[in-house]
Amino acid sequence: MNRIDRLTGMILLLQGQRVITAEQIAGHFEISVRTVYRDLAALGEAGVPIIAEAGIGYSLMRGYHMPPVMFTEDEAAALFMSGVVTEQIADDSLSQSLKSALLKVRSVLPQEKRDYLHQLKDKVSVSFRQSHDVGKRESLMPIQDAVVRRRCLRIGYNTASQGDITERLVEPLGLVFYARRWHLIAWCRLRKEVRDFRLDRMASWKVMDECFQEHSGFLLKEFLRKSIENHELTPATVIVERGALERFHGEIPCTRISEEIQQDGRVRLELLTYSCEWLGGWLLGFGTRVEAVEPPELRDGIRDAALAVAARHAEEFSVV
Repeated sequence: MNRIDRLTGMILLLQGQRVITAEQIAGHFEISVRTVYRDLAALGEAGVPIIAEAGIGYSLMRGYHMPPVMFTEDEAAALFMSGVVTEQIADDSLSQSLKSALLKVRSVLPQEKRDYLHQLKDKVSVSFRQSHDVGKRESLMPIQDAVVRRRCLRIGYNTASQGDITERLVEPLGLVFYARRWHLIAWCRLRKEVRDFRLDRMASWKVMDECFQEHSGFLLKEFLRKSIENHELTPATVIVERGALERFHGEIPCTRISEEIQQDGRVRLELLTYSCEWLGGWLLGFGTRVEAVEPPELRDGIRDAALAVAARHAEEFSVV
């Protein structure tokens, strides 16, 4: 990055933060703190109103904004590509806001860059399997707003183990997308602890007027890390035909420890899984191209499920 681009980026970084330290700026641009001081001095000499507070950091004078920034072709393409990916996991409300934002980006581009993005749109697509409950796809933005504004949520939650719907009053702390689903991390007043709620299991929800105090000691990334560590993982061994290996690697729902090519050309993989039942259901989709070796409950579960499927399809089909 040349210095002009870095100075412009530094103004944008300051504009997007209430206050930021020289060390944080240095880390963002991967430069030394001494270089940050020189750049900030240059911006000040150029008339950019930068406020320096000892022991706190740097900020821009309130009310100062850069004029609209022109995107380069690469920057515009990067925004478009991120939008294509995000649209796959976003709900309807977020998708509409995303489309509106990208439309504004395109509107400030010169014609040749708009033509470039138009061609890119026709030649780029992202698709992956994802479970959606269409009836609840509009819920993400209001829940996201409740997280930011610290507004309580009253939810009707369908538990996986019992299938019962229980009413919970929760304090939303964060939204996370993992395992191809959106999850609300929230303090549950019923259980008196932070819990993980899948959005597709919310039968109902309502944003309440009541606000809650910030959970000052809560860190979302730390909670997720500990949640993963506290789950008991089961070692599993499977053998995959070479022709199915690319799909296996692309969709694998658990941790891969090692893999070894056997004499017959197939690949032996050592895995760690949270659930043999869940892993077995996924492996069934590969048919005879995957063989479960161990543990016995994984192999037995796949066999029993396959026999049940075969028995069901051996029956004569009739329409009632």
